[in-house]
Amino acid sequence: MKLLLSIVLIGFSIGSFAQHTDELAIRNVLSAQEAAWNKGDIDAFMDGYWNSDSLLFIGASGVTYGHANTLRRYKTNYNSQAKMGRLKFDLLHFLPLAPDYWMIVGKWQLTRDAGDVGGHFTLLFKKINGKWVIVSDHTS
Repeated sequence: MKLLLSIVLIGFSIGSFAQHTDELAIRNVLSAQEAAWNKGDIDAFMDGYWNSDSLLFIGASGVTYGHANTLRRYKTNYNSQAKMGRLKFDLLHFLPLAPDYWMIVGKWQLTRDAGDVGGHFTLLFKKINGKWVIVSDHTS
């Protein structure tokens, strides 16, 4: 009985460590995005996204498919530092869905001269080739 309990506790600890490690890695991606945005570097901001035609972005203007189209959308809508402003994420929920999928819910806020804006987002992260990337972004 003690051996079984020990095995269960070790398994739980290993699972918790993996979950914590993945959450930390995802937090680091979002922190890097925030920093890149605040430097005015949309290309570096996009490093957090899956570089694939299958990337899905859903925003106020509808659905955008693909990394290149999403990058173009950002560069069109935020073509100056005044429009970009200062980005702040407030991460509300981290939900592991599977070993290589996580859903993140949060709030975003742009503080800017052109007028502050903000909203909520739901991100689907997938671990691809050992790297956590956003494969789906629904931002309101």
